[in-house]
Amino acid sequence: MSGVSNPDRGLRIGVDLGGTKIAGIVLDGDAAVCAERRIDTPNGGYRETVEAIVDLVHALEQDVDQAGLPLGVGTPGSVLASTGRLRNANSQCLNGKPLGADLASALSRDVRLANDADCLALSEARDGAGAGHGNVFGVILGTGVGGGVVIDRQLITGRNGLAGEWGHTCLPWQTSAEARQPPRCWCGLDSCLEAWLSGPGMTADHVRRGGYNLPAHEIVQRAEAGERLAGATLKVWLQRVARSMAMVVNIVDPDVIVVGGGLSQIRWLYSEVPKIWAQHAFAESIDTPLLPAAHGDASGVRGAARLWPLSE
Repeated sequence: MSGVSNPDRGLRIGVDLGGTKIAGIVLDGDAAVCAERRIDTPNGGYRETVEAIVDLVHALEQDVDQAGLPLGVGTPGSVLASTGRLRNANSQCLNGKPLGADLASALSRDVRLANDADCLALSEARDGAGAGHGNVFGVILGTGVGGGVVIDRQLITGRNGLAGEWGHTCLPWQTSAEARQPPRCWCGLDSCLEAWLSGPGMTADHVRRGGYNLPAHEIVQRAEAGERLAGATLKVWLQRVARSMAMVVNIVDPDVIVVGGGLSQIRWLYSEVPKIWAQHAFAESIDTPLLPAAHGDASGVRGAARLWPLSE
C-alpha cells in the first residue's frame, strides 16, 4: 500500500496504544503538534481496539484537513518479523494479532509499528532530553518496564526485534533474599525487571515488607512524608533500578539514559541512582547523565510519529 500522502508540511500521525488510554497526535516537519486527541482504550478486546485507532486517525485527519497521512503506532510488546504479529504485550488481547496489517487494510495505507519504549527512545533522541547525543537508552518505568536503543540517532530493533527489551531480563546482582523469593512475571519467568521495578512491582514489594497494598505513587508520598516502611521500600527500589541500569551501562554504555513513564517523576531517581550504579558497573566511576524525558508522557506518541522520517 503505497498511497501515503506526505504533504509539504511533513505532517504524520503518531498513536500511542496504552492499556487504559490511546493518544494520538499530528506532528509537522518542525516537530510541532498540529492536533492531538486522547481516548479510552476499549474494554471489548482486539477488534474494538483496531476500530478505535481507525476512528482516532480519521478524527485527527479531520482536525488538520488532510487525509492519508503517514501513521506510526507505538504498542506494548513487539512485532515478530516472520509473521507480522504482536507478541510479549502485557495487553494480552494484542498478542498473536496482525495489528499492523489490520490497520493498514482498514486505513488503506502502510503503517509502521514499534514498541512503546522504542518510540520514547526515538523521540527523546531526536528533540528531547537525548538531543545532541548519538547513543541513547530510553527507559519506561511505569505499569510496565521497557527499554529502547538509539545508536547514531537511528532506532535499533535487532535481528529478532528484541533490542532494548530490558524489562524482561533478570534482576542483576541479586541478594540472597531476592533469589529466595523471586516474583513471577506475567510473561511466565521469575525475577524479570518488570516484576521488580514496575509500579505494581513496588506495591508487591511493599506488601512483602508488611505494608498496605498501596499504589506506587502513594508509597512514594508516604516515603517523602517520613514513613519508615515506605521509605525502606523506596530505598530498595532505587537500589534495584541502579543495579539494572548499571547492567545497561556495561552492555551499551550509552551517552545518556532517559527515563519516562509514571515512576520517572520520582525525584530521588536522579539524585540517588547515580550514587549507586558505579558499584556494579565495570568502571571506577560512571558519568552517564540520567535524565527525565523532556516530553513526559507525550514522548511515546511523538516517537510513533517519527517512525516516518521527513524524507519519506
